[in-house]
Amino acid sequence: MGDSDKYIVRLEQEISAIKPEAWNALANPEGEPANPFIAHEFLKALEDTGCVGEGTGWAPQHLVLEDETGVIRGCMPVYMKSHSQGEFVFDHGWADAYLRAGGRYYPKLLSAVPFTPVTGRRFLVGAGVGAEKAQRLLVSAAIELTERAGASSFHINFLSEGEWRELGAQGFLLRTDQQFHWRNEGYATFDDYLDQLSSRKRKAVKKERKTALSNDIEIECVSGGEISEAHWDAFFAFYMDTGARKWGDPYLNRSFFSSISQTMPAHVLLILARREGKHIAGALNFIGGDTLFGRYWGCREDHKCLHFEVCYYQAIDYAIRHGLKYVEAGAQGGHKLARGYLPKTTMSAHYIKDPDFRRAVAHYLEHERSHVEMEQSELNLHSPFKKA
Repeated sequence: MGDSDKYIVRLEQEISAIKPEAWNALANPEGEPANPFIAHEFLKALEDTGCVGEGTGWAPQHLVLEDETGVIRGCMPVYMKSHSQGEFVFDHGWADAYLRAGGRYYPKLLSAVPFTPVTGRRFLVGAGVGAEKAQRLLVSAAIELTERAGASSFHINFLSEGEWRELGAQGFLLRTDQQFHWRNEGYATFDDYLDQLSSRKRKAVKKERKTALSNDIEIECVSGGEISEAHWDAFFAFYMDTGARKWGDPYLNRSFFSSISQTMPAHVLLILARREGKHIAGALNFIGGDTLFGRYWGCREDHKCLHFEVCYYQAIDYAIRHGLKYVEAGAQGGHKLARGYLPKTTMSAHYIKDPDFRRAVAHYLEHERSHVEMEQSELNLHSPFKKA
């Protein structure tokens, strides 16, 4: 697409056209905690199984930064979007407002991991190039692509704080939101964690865990090669039920789960509930270098507190036993606070072409950021942990 000081940015419409070893060396360099969602295997599984691609509203437009010898020095996962579904940074109001003003919001360009509200680097840059320079080259290429495609805007969702601040310095509009994450303070056991809660909250957690398993329900944790196709069949039925009720049309298909089980088994964990020998509920988690990422939950029997047990308490227990520092339990959910998951800021950055529309969005975001900050301060006052 362009070059600067002998570096070239090219566009690839299939991640399979990019060597996995080159992508992964940039996405998850040795010595840093691995993020499974920016791994080549995860993004390729989405494309290979048709979860993204033609007809989905997610058209891959990945950017690759090469030096003069053809060595890949940077990558960026990018998609041309014809809607705003599956992003978890909600801009439907922006689209409606721009349409009423006579504009056309779609298509738009997006750098993100489809259907995955997990913070991570979006500018995957190698050590051989200055990170700031490489980021600017990729940004310039993305803006050029936005202009050429007639897109209204370019968005980068759930990016790292360093990237977010750098884009702000480049004139991007900055947005914040929040999730609820659990932090491991060096606990040896789940009871050690409970000891740090206030007496009332500790009793409530114990009661919920007892209630969840009161109907002869057993918990099964399976990962890696232990996960069978029968396990995936059971989980997929749960996923489809939840997806149909929440979104109307679930984003992922059955083939996707088999694909990640085969290509990245060390990063996959299923926490399942059994009753009378049958699986009745389950949650899919991904294992990162220092974080357990909770992703999808579903059930075929409704049991009080079982959702809390499978999605939150079992995840904490697993993180403690395996020495993980964090548990991220997905988007939204103020109910997580009482279970030890504290508010954490998430970030996105936005380039909008139309100057009038840009001013309106900038004004909105200024107030929204203040609201997010105030809400977090208020939530922290209601932390379940003992007061210092």
